[in-house]
Amino acid sequence: MLVVFSTFPDEASARTICAALVEEGLVACVNLLPQVTSIYRWQGELKEEGETLAILKLPASGFPALEEKLAALHPYEVPEIVAVPVAAVHAKYLAWVRGV
Repeated sequence: MLVVFSTFPDEASARTICAALVEEGLVACVNLLPQVTSIYRWQGELKEEGETLAILKLPASGFPALEEKLAALHPYEVPEIVAVPVAAVHAKYLAWVRGV
């Protein structure tokens, strides 16, 4: 199982894209955190922006398809798509995630 993090410029775009990912069976579940502050350097400038953070859960085998689709739908030129392997998970939850 993987947990994937991706930030979006606003809650509306995050909702639309993440709902499509769930609908297409690319992820089991998405949590949206609509009020995060990101501080980063972009094209030589220091930026501080409000963003919506999406936390996506999926089977590890599904990452290539998710990455391709999310990159294609994402409004950012360089979208954050960071996958973290899950070291331990409740067996019933893992079975549910794998059922995607």
